[in-house]
Amino acid sequence: MFDFDQYLGFLAFLTILTIGFWLMIFLLTFVIPYWIGGSLIERMKEIMEEKKAKRNA
Repeated sequence: MFDFDQYLGFLAFLTILTIGFWLMIFLLTFVIPYWIGGSLIERMKEIMEEKKAKRNA
């Protein structure tokens, strides 16, 4: 059915597809929420510091 070269190409395609799929799952479930959560925490710290500076001034 397949020649050996076609078989290797098909395996390479499946490998790249699988790596891309799991990378996308990893990014969507861990990296992006971590990035958004960290930026929100930093923004809240800045707001609290601004309020503290206004109170002390």
